[in-house]
Amino acid sequence: MSDESSAAISAQRRDWVFEHREQYLRSGGAEGHIMDITAVGGRSFATHCLIKYKGRKSGKIFITPLCYADIGGEVVICASKGGADHHPAWYLNLIDSDEVEFQIATQAFRGSWREPEGAEREKVWNFFIDCHPFYATYQESTDRVLPLVMMKAEEAIAVFKESDATGIRQS
Repeated sequence: MSDESSAAISAQRRDWVFEHREQYLRSGGAEGHIMDITAVGGRSFATHCLIKYKGRKSGKIFITPLCYADIGGEVVICASKGGADHHPAWYLNLIDSDEVEFQIATQAFRGSWREPEGAEREKVWNFFIDCHPFYATYQESTDRVLPLVMMKAEEAIAVFKESDATGIRQS
């Protein structure tokens, strides 16, 4: 997918993503975890998490909502950026960090992360696209292999708050 196509998709979804994030944060996770995303090719009970990370250039803290799946006790997210030809900023920031903070519904965790490889990646990818079929379309629209990130909870932490974020991602 071209950068121009990616930018157009980002612009269309920006308000929805911002509103989703705010709903999730303002409710402490009681709302925003499960959402109907059939309008964009998803499921009616699609699961979403929040990830919190530090900007590698700005040093600001960002919170991003993402679709997730749970496989073998690990939470899986995909760095798709809607099928753009370049990685999303959250992924680039995450790979610069040894740990990750994530929230699922009303529970938040600090934990480790990893990227599955080989046969494991194939298994996890197939599971993930079964949960969120539109990611297969994202993969078809780019030559880059969409990274999968598997997060494992290691410590319970306080749920995220709007005030935790010192930066707002524009795309």
